[in-house]
Amino acid sequence: MRVDYINPFVESAFSVIREVLNCDVKRGSIYLKNNTQSIMGVATIVGLAGAVEGRILIDMDKDTSLKVVSAMNFEEITELDDLSKSTLSELANMVTGHAVTRLHELGFRFDLTPPAVIIGDNLKIHDVGVEAIVVPMMTTMGKIEINVAIKERR
Repeated sequence: MRVDYINPFVESAFSVIREVLNCDVKRGSIYLKNNTQSIMGVATIVGLAGAVEGRILIDMDKDTSLKVVSAMNFEEITELDDLSKSTLSELANMVTGHAVTRLHELGFRFDLTPPAVIIGDNLKIHDVGVEAIVVPMMTTMGKIEINVAIKERR
């Protein structure tokens, strides 16, 4: 996995989350996850296609997701309803949109799928043939992980 694909997503996530949630963001230690991995409870996934294939996952637990959704909507949200899911999708669109714009400026070409929100306990994501790089971000609302699994199409 090429670092020049990953850095724009990580940088975009830090920037967007800091600005949209109006909070401090501290990066934890980056680590690799193998092909099968558990999500923390609420994940938004965006697929990548074109010169590369893979996905970006924004992962958090339910309590953190409700705080994020509440902050983005300027009101307290207590359940993961349609508004919550739309808000999490919009956060993923902002993060991936900024990153893809940067990557296109560098000459990389690929498309994004619409975000999908996955909610549940003990759910696992299985990526075939690619490891994921995970960047934990500690915010005042809780931990948010940016999980990037990308490989070049052959």
